[in-house]
Amino acid sequence: MSEGPRLRWHVYSDPEELLREVLAQIATLAEAAISARGRFDVVLSGGSTPRPLYAAAAELDSRWDCWHVYFADERCLPAGHPERNDTMTRQVWLDHVGIPERQVYAIPAELGPDAAAAAYRQTLEPVATFDLVLLGLGEDGHTASLFPGHEPGAMTGSPTALAVHGAPKPPPGRVSLSAARLADARTVDLLALGAGKRDAVSRLRAGADIPLRRVVPAAGIDVFLDEAADAH
Repeated sequence: MSEGPRLRWHVYSDPEELLREVLAQIATLAEAAISARGRFDVVLSGGSTPRPLYAAAAELDSRWDCWHVYFADERCLPAGHPERNDTMTRQVWLDHVGIPERQVYAIPAELGPDAAAAAYRQTLEPVATFDLVLLGLGEDGHTASLFPGHEPGAMTGSPTALAVHGAPKPPPGRVSLSAARLADARTVDLLALGAGKRDAVSRLRAGADIPLRRVVPAAGIDVFLDEAADAH
């Protein structure tokens, strides 16, 4: 098993300050990527933790027409369903800025895990290294839709997108970027807020075999925590 990623820990007493710091980092990374390569390739996670970050991002002054937005995972629910990650992200952020619709690459999870994963692999084929991947950490230790006890796709040559069957959280059918594809990024951030994440953070600090340990970017992972989530 891999030794796991190099982790840099950032702990904040004020969750709002944490979100401001991450937002400032996103703005800086976007400008640098657009200046260097003419585009900013970002992977977004879902869940409740990043929602206020995404809402605040709608106020950023950025060259939105150069953004290309991908998703770390998706629930296999009908398009537009309120519990889909892309629906939430559009409602609080993407529909309020000038990113061209053709540059928001939703996972077609309404097709079911297998067909949707196959389709998203094709979407990802021309995409080089991501500029930024934003991840969360579930109370059970999952990240994206990579759950403990399920194949994370960490090996070289693993599919870029995985069909997930029998997820322990509903719905059981999902699609997730593989650990190897999530790691192919210049910057990877992990956000964990609130006391509910304390046990999972403790396991991460202790080196437990949770899916995030299989996401091993060359530059490591920046872990952003508030004091309620910190188990150190």
